[in-house]
Amino acid sequence: MRRASTCLVLCGLVVVGLCGVASAAPTVTLKVKPVPLKGFPGTGDILGAGAAVEVQYTIKGSEVPVGAPSQLRKVVFDSPAGVKLNPKPFVTCSVATLEAQGPEGCPKKSQASPVGTAGVVDYIGGEAVRENATLQAFFSPHGVLSFYANGVSPISAQVLVPGRFENASAPFGPKFVGEVPLVDSVPGAPPVSTETITVKVGAAVKKGKKTESYITLPKKCPKGGFPVKSEMTFEAVAPSTTMETVAVTYTVPCPKK
Repeated sequence: MRRASTCLVLCGLVVVGLCGVASAAPTVTLKVKPVPLKGFPGTGDILGAGAAVEVQYTIKGSEVPVGAPSQLRKVVFDSPAGVKLNPKPFVTCSVATLEAQGPEGCPKKSQASPVGTAGVVDYIGGEAVRENATLQAFFSPHGVLSFYANGVSPISAQVLVPGRFENASAPFGPKFVGEVPLVDSVPGAPPVSTETITVKVGAAVKKGKKTESYITLPKKCPKGGFPVKSEMTFEAVAPSTTMETVAVTYTVPCPKK
């Protein structure tokens, strides 16, 4: 599935990384915000309401030679307890279709997010080359949420990250787990590295007068806000393969209503 000439990423709930000589583990910052679903009044940062969730990652590292993070290989995202996911009302696009045809081969109603971005970097011809690749989520069969990242120029590559959901321990709810493949851009260059991820996951459909949302926020908010946790696993491949997992937390403020 890697078509590469000089481009991309993940994901996401997304989705890649760079490798060099191992140094310190990357540092990760996370921001999470419930937002309204476009065209669906009554959704957004409201207890018990449907919503999209905007997730922003910033990743910093000091791998040689670019001074960027090592390769991103796995993303785990723990949502707050009480969050409900409902993929049943939505059209799906198979992982095989995404691999073979990309987003163009998928029904429009299988989109689980608008187009987001993944900021990536690679070391090509002795120079650090950066690009903002597109990143989008799709509903796939059996409750899978697939993230497709596409870089066009100057880095060219396409990456698919299908993610499964598991049950997490309190105070967390649905847990997303996505495995990220190594991504090469051009022969001789190190794997591509991810520095930022921004994606807004969520969708809704009308069933008569009723709105059915993929994500529904909890009906109650714990004191202090909703806890969110994410773990990112990175792989440094030179001088030897080393796996490092970085955990980051964030507290989403309670809705005003």
